[in-house]
Amino acid sequence: MEIIEFLSEFFKNGLLIYTAALIFAYIGLAIFSIYETRTYLQRNSFVDYSIISESPLAPTISVIAPAYNEGATIIQNVHSLLSLHYKKCEVIIVNDGSTDDSLQLLRKAFELEKIDFKINPQLKTQPHKAIYKSTNPKYAKLIVVDKENGGKSDALNLGINIASHKLIACVDVDCILEKDSLVRMVKPFLEETESRVIAVGGVLRIANSCEVKDGEIVKVNLPESFVPRIQTVEYLRAFLLGRMAWSRLNGLLLISGAFGLFDKDTVIACGGYDITTVGEDMELVVKMRIYMHQQKEKYKMVYIPEPLCWTEIPESLKILGIQRNRWTRGTAETLTRHKQLFLNPKYKLLGLLSYPYWLVFEWAAPIIEFVGFLNFLILAFLGYVYWKFFWGLLFLVYSFSIVYSLYAIVVEELTYHQYKNKWDLGKILVAIFIEPIFFHPYLVLAAIRGNFDLIVGKKSWGEMKRKGFHATRT
Repeated sequence: MEIIEFLSEFFKNGLLIYTAALIFAYIGLAIFSIYETRTYLQRNSFVDYSIISESPLAPTISVIAPAYNEGATIIQNVHSLLSLHYKKCEVIIVNDGSTDDSLQLLRKAFELEKIDFKINPQLKTQPHKAIYKSTNPKYAKLIVVDKENGGKSDALNLGINIASHKLIACVDVDCILEKDSLVRMVKPFLEETESRVIAVGGVLRIANSCEVKDGEIVKVNLPESFVPRIQTVEYLRAFLLGRMAWSRLNGLLLISGAFGLFDKDTVIACGGYDITTVGEDMELVVKMRIYMHQQKEKYKMVYIPEPLCWTEIPESLKILGIQRNRWTRGTAETLTRHKQLFLNPKYKLLGLLSYPYWLVFEWAAPIIEFVGFLNFLILAFLGYVYWKFFWGLLFLVYSFSIVYSLYAIVVEELTYHQYKNKWDLGKILVAIFIEPIFFHPYLVLAAIRGNFDLIVGKKSWGEMKRKGFHATRT
């Protein structure tokens, strides 16, 4: 019995310390994020971005979008990429061995024909079948590559081999970018003088239920389905109260694979995207940071708080679980491969803060929650639960979750105010109060399954079905 009492005390004290540390970490990130967002808005309120777009000094950009079975949305998304307000750019669509009609749709919609094209094989990839350009001058920026299936990372690497410009914008083809997204993303590359900017990320917003016309979001709607609506709250927290803080600290470990702008030479020097991991976006960012430390060169990775990219997210719990399973495996793979960073002063903030935070509060959090829940069930069965402590801690965690989410909504309302329907705020509030009870436990289970699948060697991405976007009536 003494052992059980010891384990009960250890569980209680350890869980309390971990919860307190997590809450203080989140509060610190929120404070940094608000400061950085406010500073960004003040600094950029009078910027004329058209000057940057037309400037002969603006760097050239290759937009690379891998596509696999994206027939439901690919035409609208390519139109969106081609209509970006940036003069010196090319758009490279890499068809990664699609088994649907994606390539046929592209050939017909954009009047494509095969061309001879010399590729610089700097990164090893699966072979390509054909390269297409449009016979219509209106689509002169477009290059379409058809290749053997090799996965998203392999497709991106082939796109990098083809890219002819200094910067590469890696985009999920199911995303819709704001027209001025490239010019806003390129600005940090131009204005930083003391450090070399090697990557810039932008905020992702939810495109589900939004109205799209000619590859452009013409009306922002809150998702109609409940699962993506709760994810909307989650995304607002992550981007407005999370990554902006890490940008301020120059401690980013992740730039979303949905949309990021990178220095091509640095990406190639790091070996490009790793095809052996399902978390290729985080893996690339960590490799780039390690490379810059090894080169002893001052550098920056920057996040922009503006909603520049709209993406379709899972509508069902099943697909969401597959996605979060993959995210967990990708995070664990990257952290394991680069464990030499942990508390290593050689890598400064990267080793002393960024890596430990991701290890303890991102990857380990669902494991600690799950083990804690199992421990609670055992102690409850044996009659060793301090019920006052249990209910107090539960109330604290639930209340903090609500307040933190509300804070993210307040920040959104005071800055970009994307959801203007008077009923949207009420729907978001309902989602906020329900999320910790039903949605969060499901994500914990998905993360546990992801860690188990990693242990048994599962490598697959899983199928991510798309519904497509709401088209406006003409």
